[in-house]
Amino acid sequence: MLEQSVKNQLKDVFKVLKSEYTLQAKVNSEHTSKAELVELLEDLASCSEKINVRVEDAKGLSVTILKDGKSSNIIFRAVPTGHEFSSLLTAILNLDGIGKNLPDETLTKRIQNLQGKLEFKSYISLTCTNCPEVVKAINVMTALNPNITHEIIDGSINKEEVNALNVQAVPTVYLNGKHFHTGRAVLGELLDKAEKDTGTIFKVENAETKEYDVVVVGGGPAGASAAIYSVRKGLKVAIVAETIGGQVKETVSIENLISVPTTTGKDLSNNLLTHIKDYPVDVYENRRVAEAIVDEQGYKVLTTSFGEKFKTPAVIIATGASWRTLGVPGEKQYIGSGVAFCAHCDGPFYKDKKVVVIGGGNSGLEAAIDLSAIASEVVVLEFLDEFKGDQVLQDKIKETPNISTHTSAQTLSVEGDGNKVVALKYKDRNTEEEHEIATDGVFIQIGLSANSGVFADLVETNRAREIVVDSHCRTNRAGIYAAGDVSVVPYKQIIIAMGEGAKAALSAFDDKIKGKLLG
Repeated sequence: MLEQSVKNQLKDVFKVLKSEYTLQAKVNSEHTSKAELVELLEDLASCSEKINVRVEDAKGLSVTILKDGKSSNIIFRAVPTGHEFSSLLTAILNLDGIGKNLPDETLTKRIQNLQGKLEFKSYISLTCTNCPEVVKAINVMTALNPNITHEIIDGSINKEEVNALNVQAVPTVYLNGKHFHTGRAVLGELLDKAEKDTGTIFKVENAETKEYDVVVVGGGPAGASAAIYSVRKGLKVAIVAETIGGQVKETVSIENLISVPTTTGKDLSNNLLTHIKDYPVDVYENRRVAEAIVDEQGYKVLTTSFGEKFKTPAVIIATGASWRTLGVPGEKQYIGSGVAFCAHCDGPFYKDKKVVVIGGGNSGLEAAIDLSAIASEVVVLEFLDEFKGDQVLQDKIKETPNISTHTSAQTLSVEGDGNKVVALKYKDRNTEEEHEIATDGVFIQIGLSANSGVFADLVETNRAREIVVDSHCRTNRAGIYAAGDVSVVPYKQIIIAMGEGAKAALSAFDDKIKGKLLG
């Protein structure tokens, strides 16, 4: 199953393993996926003397990772191929104390101070690009806290369970039998929710305020570029970010990053982190800035969601943007039960079903085209009088027989039966006539909203909440700069964000030389 080149790479990766690991497979002898599972595990075990396989006859299908003969509490009820193969590999490494994704000391203490027993169940798809990040985050928590267990459940081979819970989006996570989370998330976000659900005895220590020459807020292409350009000027630099890569991680394929013919969001994010780590940049990941003020001397003081404080004369805001929501009745209620944002991740749940796509830009049209190969019928609604997407996409829409379109359509509500979406109501803005479309799912593709909220009282923003900057990425406040999708700079592209991050760093350095950072 595993190619020899992959095995060779794994042999190098597993050379450093210290503990003994057993991949304990429990699988029914008649299970259609048994042969595939056993072949995968045996191939993996052939790459290290520290890994072995044990196969037992049992109901269903599962793989438990044992460390030195004891259960790690990480259980895959799946054949962990596709995107989840990396989750299996990372779990083994994390259990051995290895991995770039392992949290820092503060985050580790928070995980270890969670109260009570936590039983996580993550429902995933092997084709889902957002699932591994959630799975790896909860696996890390499981590796660090013996009171946590984590089952990773592939919906395609556990259909009865998925249908009983009415899971219609992945990843969907349950905690102690109750719905916990649906969709993309980073470790810090999941830990915040777990602390609220089960309690914690963690207390923020009164550590000294950390001082830096430049603090970059955000870890996407703009933030990474800003940090690298700043540190190369000899400055003391920190990045505060929820995750390195940011929104880029959700991008399946990238084909317009000049000199790189093709890559993925995951690979680009990993490369950004590798490049950052080449320099003495302090990375504070899985955090967000909760408060930002300017003191009497003009220094910027940032407080994180962990209670940490950073003091700096220069802040570069590179917090990017997030998917916009409609704000209509039923939308929030049915997220994960018919309302979705990722056609690639959640499309397979709508095989031979009817779906509605809201949004006529490139994202919406691309989602409709992707879904047309899975769903029986796709309806596209656009608020404006005409579509905004590229003409080549509009032509493809017209050529696809199971796609219909409506322009001048204002979404009024998402209707459901208490468990799942059953319809969508919209109004024709030209005639004022209201319509109802029976549907199994609603995919929202209406663009992005700038993540500028915490800085809104410090710097000027426009109606779209984008931070207003000049041609040098300077805001209206001395020593505060903005770069990438959070700013007013047009064309939200990776390559533009990288250039803007570099420009912001160079502007900050220029202002430092001229003594302009504090106003």
